[in-house]
Amino acid sequence: MAVTIFTGAFLLFQVQPVTGKIILPWFGGSAGVWSACLLFFQGLLWFGYVYAHLLVSKFEPTRQGVVHASFLLLSLLVLPIALKPVAAGADSFLRVLIILGGSIGLP
Repeated sequence: MAVTIFTGAFLLFQVQPVTGKIILPWFGGSAGVWSACLLFFQGLLWFGYVYAHLLVSKFEPTRQGVVHASFLLLSLLVLPIALKPVAAGADSFLRVLIILGGSIGLP
C-alpha cells in the first residue's frame, strides 16, 4: 500500500514541473505561475487522498474496484494531455488553474 501511495505521488510530482515549464512562457515567466502550479497539484493530491479515504470507508471491496475502474475508464477518454496556449491577462493565476484543471485534472 505504501509503495502505491509513494508511486502515485511521485508520478504526480513528475508531471508538475514539466507542465509548469510548458506554461511558464505563456504568462511571462512569473513566480505566480509556479505558485499556481503548486497550489493545483497539492490540491489534486489532497483530493486524491480524500477520494481514497471515502472509497475505502463507504464501499465494500468489490464495489471499490467497480468505482475505481469507472473513473479510470473515464479518464482515458480525455487522454492525451494537451495544453493549449492562452493569452495572459490580469487574472493569470486563475487562468493557470483553469488550464491545469481542464487539461490535467481528470487524467
